[in-house]
Amino acid sequence: MRASPTVKYLGLAVLLAVGLAAPFGMYPVLLMNILCFALFASAFNLLLGYTGLLSFGHAAFFATAAYLTGHLIKVHNFGPGLGILSGTLAAAVLGFLIGSLVVRRQGIYFSMITLAMSQLMYFIFLEASFTGGEDGLQAIPRGKLFWLVNLENDRTLYYVVLAIFIFGIAMIWRTIHSPFGQVLKAIRENEARAISLGYDVNRYKVLAFVISAALAGLAGATKALVFTFVTLTDADWHTSGDVVLMTLLGGLGTVSGPVVGAFVIVALENELSDKVGSFVTVIIGAIFVICVLVFRRGIVGEVAALYRRVVGVREV
Repeated sequence: MRASPTVKYLGLAVLLAVGLAAPFGMYPVLLMNILCFALFASAFNLLLGYTGLLSFGHAAFFATAAYLTGHLIKVHNFGPGLGILSGTLAAAVLGFLIGSLVVRRQGIYFSMITLAMSQLMYFIFLEASFTGGEDGLQAIPRGKLFWLVNLENDRTLYYVVLAIFIFGIAMIWRTIHSPFGQVLKAIRENEARAISLGYDVNRYKVLAFVISAALAGLAGATKALVFTFVTLTDADWHTSGDVVLMTLLGGLGTVSGPVVGAFVIVALENELSDKVGSFVTVIIGAIFVICVLVFRRGIVGEVAALYRRVVGVREV
């Protein structure tokens, strides 16, 4: 027995209603930060959860789009829409260049090369004049979207970020439910089998890498507009590690898992950073260890498994 489409659409409607009402009950900037990292984690999950490729360097795409968007808006007077689009395209191009190189390797070698390329980009951002180096890129104007929507208002900007987030998640959902997505899952499960069936595995991997990089860039470009600054933290390897943590905590290989994981991590950091300082990383680490030991499928994965056992539905 499968879940009724009516139930699914009702659930989506409830989530949309919650999203629309959220800025009236929570700080909009915190919500926007959660949405940006949720999209970032979802982009990473497309690569790991559905293709089986573990990247330790996704912060490179996140930061590339953020820096370029901020620079174009601040220095060249680009509108926010064109700036975000340019940053996303730059991340996609970088994803193609790095992806074409790293897909020739597998396992830990793939992961280490992505980490090395990310660190290379980090030092480029550190030394480049347009990034501001250690000071970062500051005072990025939000401006007006299409010369009509004033993004200086946090609540107005929140709805723009929500629309971008919905677009990104819809693109991921469409990708994994397409024939292309089924091939990605086949590569994840048994790459040798996929090759024997005649699929050009490396071409599929590169395309998945590009899509993932572009969506990670979209998240980074949006975050630059939200906070009006970009720093080296966005390009640091810790950021790549955070997105891995969010994905595994929420539920690897699920659409909503990275979103839940991002919400938990960002909300905890926001609530505990002022109270316990750097000890917050220890708390988050402990939560992750507990999740790995007790909830190996992540929060969403375990909830979905429980739902299937209780209700008898094969798919959520």
